[in-house]
Amino acid sequence: MSLKRSILTGVTIAALAAGGVWAASHGGPPPAVKARQAHMQLYAFNLGILGAMAKGEAEFDAEKAQRAANNLAALVSLDQTDYWVPGTSSAEVMESRLKPEMFENVADAMAKGKALQEAVMALQGAAGTLDGLRASIGPVGGACGACHKAYREPQQ
Repeated sequence: MSLKRSILTGVTIAALAAGGVWAASHGGPPPAVKARQAHMQLYAFNLGILGAMAKGEAEFDAEKAQRAANNLAALVSLDQTDYWVPGTSSAEVMESRLKPEMFENVADAMAKGKALQEAVMALQGAAGTLDGLRASIGPVGGACGACHKAYREPQQ
């Protein structure tokens, strides 16, 4: 085993142990899981506003749509590095829906995140009109779904 792999293995084991110890001693999920879940709730809130308008379930309001799109753009631009740490998957934290496989496929997860960022930026540029919103919201949902399908456990 190479020195680099030994160090990486040791750090991973320590992180897993620390996450488990923290959760056991504090009750509930570790801060990284709480932050990740809160971030996802903010995505869902803003997408809900836009989705309702796009489907005709809510009256289109250009200002409100642009605000929600701007919020999504701000969310995808935040550095989320500390949300996605070993020891926070569903294998270690009961409240987590993150599949452990994400840590084996970090490059793929990052590519999916980049696709989301690109789709949201396109949405941000188009959300000021109903036609623009309708044309650009699908790719955002597709990008969200691609990551969720690969790396999120189904809801219990």
